[in-house]
Amino acid sequence: MITNTELRERGMRLFNELYGNGAGEELRKDMADLCPDFTDISIEWAMGGILARPGLDAKTRELVVIASCVTLGHTVPQLRAHAQAALNAGATREEIIEVVLQLLFYAGGAAVRNALVNIRDIINAELNIEAKMS
Repeated sequence: MITNTELRERGMRLFNELYGNGAGEELRKDMADLCPDFTDISIEWAMGGILARPGLDAKTRELVVIASCVTLGHTVPQLRAHAQAALNAGATREEIIEVVLQLLFYAGGAAVRNALVNIRDIINAELNIEAKMS
């Protein structure tokens, strides 16, 4: 059986891989005065226990989470974070757009439009980097 310490370590590694080194500690500091348990639960359970499971790669998992955020419709900060994490995990701008567009008939036009508008700067940053390198 996996321990909480192992889940925390596995979750923190994945969190830092997807969101950048030190991101886990930044989240911990951000939530320390409000609800320190939130970070521990998020890192151990969500990242270490669910997102780090075998069976799907990190890119695919992040695309699934993006779809979930779009469908919920009220998770803009999480949508933005997972769009960046998907790019960091190897997803392309086109893949992210297709995942969001796939939800047009399931989540509705407003949810899809809002999602695209809210992640525009994140997914277009990749284009800006490529243009500068050309």
